[in-house]
Amino acid sequence: MKQLAREPMTESDSASAVASLAALAQATRLSVFRLLLAHAPDGLTPGAIMTKLSLAPATLSFHLKELSSAGLIFDRRESRFIWYQANVSAMRRLIAYLTENCCRATRGTRCDSACAPDACVPSTTRRRKTK
Repeated sequence: MKQLAREPMTESDSASAVASLAALAQATRLSVFRLLLAHAPDGLTPGAIMTKLSLAPATLSFHLKELSSAGLIFDRRESRFIWYQANVSAMRRLIAYLTENCCRATRGTRCDSACAPDACVPSTTRRRKTK
């Protein structure tokens, strides 16, 4: 895969990651987000989310607001209906941020390929000289 140059992390990147992780650090919000990911890209109406997760309307409303404030979900309006969708791009940015330094000390040579983002894959294989 082609490697993309990544700009250095900014305070904004850190703040966004903290907001996203804080929003997901609650069981109900995590369940809502995972459900919306399962129904990406179309999303679900609040009624469908309430039914699937057995949530009260006020509870769901509170958690949707928190996920939306963190930028993890967004809504779209169709006629009288509101559809909530997972922000897959935000999820990918969060994962990239979290794995950005994965195995950096070993230049990716000892990284599990599932962990190492493309930026950590070494361009050449380093081998230890044997005597």
